[in-house]
Amino acid sequence: MTTERPPEGTRIQALGPRSVAAGIIGTAVTGDVVLPAEALNAARDIEAPPGTSNLPPRGLCLGREDELAWLRHALTASNGTAITQASAVHGLGGVGKSTLALAYAHRHRPDYTLTWWVTADSPARIEQSLAGLALRLFPLWAGRASEHERLQWTMNWLQWHAGWLLIFDNVENPRDLAPYTGALNRGQHLVTSRRVTGWPRTTPTRTLGTLSADEAAELLYAHALDGAVPTAHQRQESLALASELGYLPLALEQAGAYLNQNPTVSIDAYRKRLGAKLDKAADGIDAERTIARVWSHTLEALNSSNPLAVEILHILAWLAPENIPSRLIEILENDADEIAEALGALRAYSMISFSPDRTSVSIHRLVQVVLRNNTAPDLAAAGRREAEEAILRILSVPSQPDVELPPEWAALTPHLIALAASAPRSHQNESIVTAYFIAAQQLNSQGHKASALPLREAIFNYFKTSAGDSDTETIMAQSNLAASYESAGYMTRAVSMYEESLSHCEKVFGPQHRRTLAIRGNLASAYESAGETTRAISLYKKVLKQSIQVLGEDDPETLTMQNNLAYAYRVAGDLKRAIPLYKATLSQRARTLGGDHPSTLNSLNNLATACQAAGDLQQATSLLESVLTQHEEVLGKNHPQTMTVRNNLGIAYSEAKELKRAIAILEPTLAQREKFLGDNHPDTLQSRNNLATTYLLSGDLKHGLPMLETVHAQYERILGDTHPLTINTRHNLASGYQAAGQSHRAVSLLEATLAQAEEVLGSDHPDTMATRYSLAYARRQRDVELRQRPSST
Repeated sequence: MTTERPPEGTRIQALGPRSVAAGIIGTAVTGDVVLPAEALNAARDIEAPPGTSNLPPRGLCLGREDELAWLRHALTASNGTAITQASAVHGLGGVGKSTLALAYAHRHRPDYTLTWWVTADSPARIEQSLAGLALRLFPLWAGRASEHERLQWTMNWLQWHAGWLLIFDNVENPRDLAPYTGALNRGQHLVTSRRVTGWPRTTPTRTLGTLSADEAAELLYAHALDGAVPTAHQRQESLALASELGYLPLALEQAGAYLNQNPTVSIDAYRKRLGAKLDKAADGIDAERTIARVWSHTLEALNSSNPLAVEILHILAWLAPENIPSRLIEILENDADEIAEALGALRAYSMISFSPDRTSVSIHRLVQVVLRNNTAPDLAAAGRREAEEAILRILSVPSQPDVELPPEWAALTPHLIALAASAPRSHQNESIVTAYFIAAQQLNSQGHKASALPLREAIFNYFKTSAGDSDTETIMAQSNLAASYESAGYMTRAVSMYEESLSHCEKVFGPQHRRTLAIRGNLASAYESAGETTRAISLYKKVLKQSIQVLGEDDPETLTMQNNLAYAYRVAGDLKRAIPLYKATLSQRARTLGGDHPSTLNSLNNLATACQAAGDLQQATSLLESVLTQHEEVLGKNHPQTMTVRNNLGIAYSEAKELKRAIAILEPTLAQREKFLGDNHPDTLQSRNNLATTYLLSGDLKHGLPMLETVHAQYERILGDTHPLTINTRHNLASGYQAAGQSHRAVSLLEATLAQAEEVLGSDHPDTMATRYSLAYARRQRDVELRQRPSST
């Protein structure tokens, strides 16, 4: 099926005579989450019982008083505004970030109305953890609601109530937090992450290092001696061993746990044996080498006393590290008491931890890295195979593809992603690939296309290995993977994948088969998203002609291709071709599909934004107001297509100089897109650009300029320097610098923008000419500023 270009314009506004042509990468359809009045009222009225939390048990956190004091100050400092106080602690794995956050949460639990621990290594896990709050506070309704409905209820509750603390543990990507730290401002956010960069400038961060020598020794003997007071000799032995372990908390805890379980082994004897061991992780980072050395003893002890525990450990190594359902292990073909004893042994040696209700276990990521990379290949392969089989024994595959998935899928999807990400290219397991496919479809429908990438890659590799490049399943898997790359912004990979898929499709189905036409149209879309507009138009025209010949002029696929060609003309600034084509498509869709069909509504929006681009703001605004009403009635207020229309109406108001009305629309639209599509989604980036430029037009440099700097950096990273969207945002940022009296910075940016616009859009493109005009104006303004600058003597 040909991918319809999203409603025209998820538009990007410019600070200048005309906006640079804007391409779209894709739209994630999440569905419309509308809560019943019962739930909405409960979100407002229900109070959390005093001390409500889901905190794991308090662990040993020795020392770290300076860090705890810094956290308290960072989280409670106020500049008199009701902004979110977000604070991040980052550092390498095993350094004790989660332990520190947990110690803070337990110490200050009475200070908060609610304390909630969020597993945050992926967007899906964040949603899962937050949705659990609805089950805690409003179980009668939440027990029968979907996870998305529970998440929406939780967001509503957090927006109504104040004084809470959310702890986002082990954030892999700072952008994953934007829907929450941006929208929830009545409490505090504490973040732990290994990431050092990528945090907003407004977020105070602190790098967490290893412990001091004395703190490390104290942590070691606290575990080893089980609270007994050490002798002076034991203190000295502990200092020597702590130095050997690099003062790394995870290694110290595990060494201490070993010594506690083996009291006949002295601290000094353990240190001497440790130094004599072969360093199995010589190519790893220091922390990995340290953990590998510690483990050489722990695994020997476990192998002797409880071989099943080691077998379970190798299964856990291949799953997501957090919230591994206990029943994944409990269904092994062993006696329940034996499994319980094995899990108890792993916990005693600090290999795993249990959730408070003991329904799930967690394993440290650094432990997983060492297990995967420093284990005999046959043992590692056996562990991975057992992990797959354990998941498949629990999952029930729905009989129909569109049926809502059973609850266990949400809990196990992170573990399927972890397995897919580590799958060898030649790996063959049809059942697990079927599970990958179902999970990928579900993630796509929820807007988590980037999270689905490992699944799509594993599916494609499976079919390519088992059936070859020209098999129909391989072709479709490759096309799906290309679409995922496109949606995630990996344009070079997307174009390459589509080109390969098209080549195989032409050979297997023929050059004019419906599938071939669809993939050819999707390739044109990818060209356009990558900024190759001329190439996209040429291919669209070819595919449209073929579609009319093969499918007929009223076929939905033909009309989609016609819509996409009109969009490409619009992107290229050729409104004389775009507007008539949009009108023709609208007429045909209304006649064949009906006036309320989403595709017809899409065409209405496209025509309105084309009129807006042509300068007819009055007609565009009137059309968009009408179209927005229809979208809200037919698709719902939170549908991505509705958000696009709302965004376009905000831009129309902005261009008509109705700036207060524009901001009132653009601010909530950005918040919606951050929440439903994610911080890095192209539509979200364009909303951020549009709001920032409107702030600047209203004279609000304080909010507008930092926001433009942020979105410009995101575009450069995701789409590259020469993509039209990057060029447009760079032009807008230059205009912001001019408004701030920094013309020298504006000139530098505009010179680069003009060169790239000439290369990508051509010298005569309206936006290239607008950039040329802006550069000339900026140079004049810079010269005036230089003349007015006091001369130095």
